[in-house]
Amino acid sequence: MLPAAVLVPDTAATGALFSIGDRMTSPTKTSGDEHDEVCVRDERLAEVLDGLINDSQSGSSAELLDKAVRDNPDLESDIRELYATAMIAADVALLQSDELSQIIATKTMHDVVATVSMSPVGSRIGEYELREEIGRGGMGVVYRAYQQSLNRTVALKMIPNAAFAASQDLARLRAEALAAARLSHPNIVPVYEVGEHDGQPWFSMQFIKGTTLSMWLADGPMTAEEAVRLLLPVVRAIDSAHQAGVLHRDLKPSNILISKAGEPFVTDFGLAKRVPTPDDSLLIAGGSNETNLTQSGAILGTPSWMSPEQAAGQTEAIDVTSDIYSLGAILFAMLTGRPPFQAASPFDTLLMVMEQDPPAIRVLNSKVDTDLEMVVLKCLQKPRDLRYSTASALADDLTAWLDKAPVSARRSTVMNVVSRLFRESHHVTILRNWGLLWMLHSMVVLLLCLLTNACQIAGVTSRMPYVGLWVIGLGLWATVFWNLRSRSGPITSIERQIAHVWGGSMVASSMLFAVESVMNEPVLTFSPVLGCIAGIVFLAKAGMLSGRFYIHAVALFTTSIVMAAMQRQGTPNFSLSLFGIVSGLTFFLPGLKYYRQQKKSIKL
Repeated sequence: MLPAAVLVPDTAATGALFSIGDRMTSPTKTSGDEHDEVCVRDERLAEVLDGLINDSQSGSSAELLDKAVRDNPDLESDIRELYATAMIAADVALLQSDELSQIIATKTMHDVVATVSMSPVGSRIGEYELREEIGRGGMGVVYRAYQQSLNRTVALKMIPNAAFAASQDLARLRAEALAAARLSHPNIVPVYEVGEHDGQPWFSMQFIKGTTLSMWLADGPMTAEEAVRLLLPVVRAIDSAHQAGVLHRDLKPSNILISKAGEPFVTDFGLAKRVPTPDDSLLIAGGSNETNLTQSGAILGTPSWMSPEQAAGQTEAIDVTSDIYSLGAILFAMLTGRPPFQAASPFDTLLMVMEQDPPAIRVLNSKVDTDLEMVVLKCLQKPRDLRYSTASALADDLTAWLDKAPVSARRSTVMNVVSRLFRESHHVTILRNWGLLWMLHSMVVLLLCLLTNACQIAGVTSRMPYVGLWVIGLGLWATVFWNLRSRSGPITSIERQIAHVWGGSMVASSMLFAVESVMNEPVLTFSPVLGCIAGIVFLAKAGMLSGRFYIHAVALFTTSIVMAAMQRQGTPNFSLSLFGIVSGLTFFLPGLKYYRQQKKSIKL
């Protein structure tokens, strides 16, 4: 079944994006000169975007985008927004190759029917006679074929009409054949022979008579013991593949075949990646095949089953734990009848994978015990180091669960707890967009506190100068800050949450003047509370972004107490200067760290 929305980065999709731009720039009817001006503007915008998208295929997209904005400053907002949408469309188009292939096949069938030969069923490929099409995916079609020399039925995968196939699809089919051919495990569909016919690559493999796990799950969830017993051989098979230096990267129920005897088999290594093994130390992870087949930042896999690092397009971060995440997602579906994340469109599912936690298994199926739920949740952890480090460790826990023995997912040490407390969350990558802004913010906060302290020491007792500095001045800076962030790219939901917390802290800081006035207290009497307010902000950031911000929160809470003590001692009172220094450092130091990370990633 096709998803509700699939984005395809072709000419039609570009046209659709331009249409969006037309609606955005002319939401109401115009007449005369105004209408002509809008039309000219839209034509310019379409022309700029068309050239930008085409040129970005062969050049640095960041440099090209900056040049387009410099050349068309009046279109900056629309260019940045629509170009970001186009880039997202280009990535999402790779998400579900099965669905895309069906869309493309349906769309182009009538156009190419006159030039494409009849179905290859009934024809011969070498010594194989193609007898029936049994499966169709994003990078090939699988046929039931008869091998006359050995008198056996096999499955033969190829790309029909190879002349019309993309070179990348042909290369991936070859890579799949080579990846699967080097694996040897009873639960991995074995490859018998790899060949080429009239420039068309193909490979034959064992024919599994049965169904797929996705078809099994169409009838609803399985019992916990059935699910674990069925998945355990698959986990062992994936561990064998990892030991051989192959990552699958597209594990999902439709890629697990189940024979009539109930034996599971892993298939479809079309997105497989070669990685180093202990016996292969000279091999570079993601070698030549990976470089040729995968663009940096491309999204590979199927949204509901892919790991957060795959969803974010972080191809360099994909390792064995990415396959373990997918195995956990499959087990989740086997126990609940649905994947951990599903939405109306692939893009919405991607956002859920990156930003949300899966629903509790026991809420969906109360018959699942807590130990098995812990095993699944450990697989589905967003930080990679919180998952099982190997598929073998996952298999051991599943075996322990079957034997009613304790599972390692429940065990933790004091060091594990401390490590988890201070680790970075999967959201922390967004701070690369905030690095420079946080450094600027630290200077603004320090300057604001120094000016306020100078007025205080100078004997200014009127409330209005301070209100001007903290309410108007800080409010203007917040507006500038957010505008600068908005111009650097799309804003994620976690950034909006952080912005709300930060905005709330500024409102609370400004409200101190009103509280002092109502209570008829001298101005800045409640200034030590600023440390508490700022500490709460970093406490929230620690939970959302990085546990290291707990240290910043403690520093600010402590500063609040010191400020109160300094204020009690009387003049000269430098408590606000102290707050400015500590608060500035809590923003400047992480800002500098993430700014350097961003510069490093740009160079790479």
